[in-house]
Amino acid sequence: MDGLFALGSNGSGQLGLGHKEDVSVPKQVEFSQALHDDPVTQVAAGGNHTVLITASGKAYWSGDYASGCCGDVESEMKEASHPIFRKLCLPNSADIGPIIYATCTWDTTILAIRDGNGQATRVYSCGSTELIGGTSIPIPDFPPVGTAVTSLAAGFRHVVVVLSNGDVYGWGNGRKGQLGQILDGTKAGGVVTRPRKISGVPFRVAKAVCCQYTTCLIAEPGDGRILVLGADKWGLASQAPAEIPSWKNMTASWGDIYILKRDGMLVAWGRDDHGQLPPLGLPEIASIAAGSEHVVALTAAGDVLAWGWGEHGNCGPHTDEKFGDVKGRWNVLASLKNLPEGSSITAIGAGCATSWVNILAEGIFL
Repeated sequence: MDGLFALGSNGSGQLGLGHKEDVSVPKQVEFSQALHDDPVTQVAAGGNHTVLITASGKAYWSGDYASGCCGDVESEMKEASHPIFRKLCLPNSADIGPIIYATCTWDTTILAIRDGNGQATRVYSCGSTELIGGTSIPIPDFPPVGTAVTSLAAGFRHVVVVLSNGDVYGWGNGRKGQLGQILDGTKAGGVVTRPRKISGVPFRVAKAVCCQYTTCLIAEPGDGRILVLGADKWGLASQAPAEIPSWKNMTASWGDIYILKRDGMLVAWGRDDHGQLPPLGLPEIASIAAGSEHVVALTAAGDVLAWGWGEHGNCGPHTDEKFGDVKGRWNVLASLKNLPEGSSITAIGAGCATSWVNILAEGIFL
């Protein structure tokens, strides 16, 4: 039992299981070609599509490709009735370096490409919406010369990019203030069609995450100052702590922000009508991923936990019958205790009602 496993919403084949039925227990995903010891390290999910990034920088897609969010899809793939993960192709792919970061809005995919020096100095946008138009196009003149991308994040219709010099840029829908102020100090209140620097941030940004209509920025660990831009629904801005110097990682659902501290404890605020906030009594957490309305967490002991809204099976089979919630508790999706000796759980992910677990067994990836 090794490889990538998925569960949850699958109406467009976004789980890559070869069918389009929701599943509530982890099922092994299928690939059109063997990965050859090239494990999945990142999961980026849109509304109905998923993009996987491997350790070597290859990308694979499954799900609804109609908007162009899955790159250049050949006609025979469009006609295929068996939804599995296929290699994502960009224009002139032979000349494009490894993909180091990926993020998705509802129906676009943003990819950061590594150059010969190991820096992410090119960004591609896949998908045609009201934002940057076109299918699989490089974003011109971005990032600025002398900088590299260090963090990518996306909400429902906006994208935020952190650069190596601590600047942060954004584009897309800024109507709720989620793109802050642009260079001239005015509010980016409409649709920003190309990357614009977000001004007025009082610290060097280390990481950004996006809720549906909100952006959260945080300074380097040790500083940990926090700035939340955009909609304050569910207290996302007004209830945010001023700083968390001991932060280790940060993620966000559509209505919640989660900060994992170095001691394995979680700090979170936002929406909780489906149990999205962390339940009491959580064990020490090693890593965390947030989907649209649920959370997947890997504990230090090797258990993969899920809580929040699980109507599509993304939190496992045991949910509240009325709403499909896992509220005030968690389900265990996978556990090292149930895997062969020598196994490890190397990555987790969460999307729009989808959950992901990558398992390494006996030193060999599937």
